[in-house]
Amino acid sequence: MSSSAPQHPRPEGGHRLWSVDEHLADVLGAVRPLEPIELQLLDAQGCVLVEDVTVPVALPPFDNSSMDGYAVRTADVQGASEEFPAVLTVVGDVAAGSGELPTVGPGEAARIMTGAPLPPGAEAVVPVEWTDGGTGGGAAAGMTPASAAPEQAGGEVRVHRAAEARAHVRARGSDVQAGDLALAAGTVLGPPQIALLAAIGRGTVRVRPRPRVVVLSTGSELVQPGEPLTAGAIYDSNSFALAAAARDAGAIAYRVGAVADDADTLRSTIEDQLIRADLLVTTGGVSVGAYDVVKEALSSVGSGMPSASAGSGEGDAEVDATRIDFRKLAMQPGKPQGFGTIGPDHTPLLALPGNPVSSYVSFELFVRPAIRALMGLPESQVRRPSVRAVLKADKALGSPAGRRQFLRGAYDAESGTVSPVGGSGSHLIAALAHADSLMVVPEDVTSVEPGTELEVVLLG
Repeated sequence: MSSSAPQHPRPEGGHRLWSVDEHLADVLGAVRPLEPIELQLLDAQGCVLVEDVTVPVALPPFDNSSMDGYAVRTADVQGASEEFPAVLTVVGDVAAGSGELPTVGPGEAARIMTGAPLPPGAEAVVPVEWTDGGTGGGAAAGMTPASAAPEQAGGEVRVHRAAEARAHVRARGSDVQAGDLALAAGTVLGPPQIALLAAIGRGTVRVRPRPRVVVLSTGSELVQPGEPLTAGAIYDSNSFALAAAARDAGAIAYRVGAVADDADTLRSTIEDQLIRADLLVTTGGVSVGAYDVVKEALSSVGSGMPSASAGSGEGDAEVDATRIDFRKLAMQPGKPQGFGTIGPDHTPLLALPGNPVSSYVSFELFVRPAIRALMGLPESQVRRPSVRAVLKADKALGSPAGRRQFLRGAYDAESGTVSPVGGSGSHLIAALAHADSLMVVPEDVTSVEPGTELEVVLLG
């Protein structure tokens, strides 16, 4: 079974009906990666590298010990055993960060700590557990701190086991060599990448910054969690869900408390938020109700974007300098959508429907890709990954003709199956909380029988 998305918007009740793919193409066509900046390492976490980083010095920069023990010459411990230990003269301590190093000559050893440079003359390290630790007794369990027993940096040590050359020695450049490629442009900087950059001495790095996404929900009926509900009111879940989703996508998210159904208030709020937004997301107020004020408010805020004909193949795009374009999409849930750019910097704005499931599905399909594109990620990492899975259900699933339906699902990678979670209602947020995927039913399919293979978008 395969999707058969239309190539052009088609009429529905006098309005053009856009496909999911066309709307997404319009969104991504208007989004450009943010300009690179130089950031301190920790500030660059989650950002995308814009340049190749090469290694200036080898890692490790010198031969060093991987164990606490004694640096020795292999000939001096050859044949050593508990019954016949090798007795060596201890010529000093070598701690991590040591500058001046003792030279290990024939019959000698140096007490050495993990990470400390291998002293001249030494060929291997014997762990302290293979020795008496300089006590003259049996096998040592560890070393006495140098401050407590400085005399143990001298005297004698009995070695109970032989060691091969280079035993317990980390070779210079065994991690990376000078001139090696440390990280390639396009790498997302997580903790291991930050560690590598620090290890090779980079204090700053050139990246595309994480996008700043402002999430704003509308509706006079919305109450903030933690406050008492009044008659006819509901808690605002959308702004929390979408702000969390924006963070999950890699953005810096700012959540604005619910704005009442007043066009002037909404307009003023949006204008105030432009200063800290690379992307604006509203939820609610995009349908055809008498109190759907997003359309009204945005009609005088927009600063210009291609009109609905852009990307449709129906002639040159016209520039509408006064409004965000509001559309109907051939999808369920999430039919009403708005998209445009606003303000002096032509900040992208996506206006999503207000039903919780509709807004979340719309975010995954359109907002998340926009965020990832702003980050400068390659096309292969812009959208959620998808797989093919077999429907596991008690009965056939219905789907409206001409709509691409996205149903909540639970995906089992081991069996290659997906099961529906909850119903298809766009208000069923509890089911969404237990889903890890979206089952995609193409526009030309109205019934999906158990055992049918479906496309499944993975949300985890």
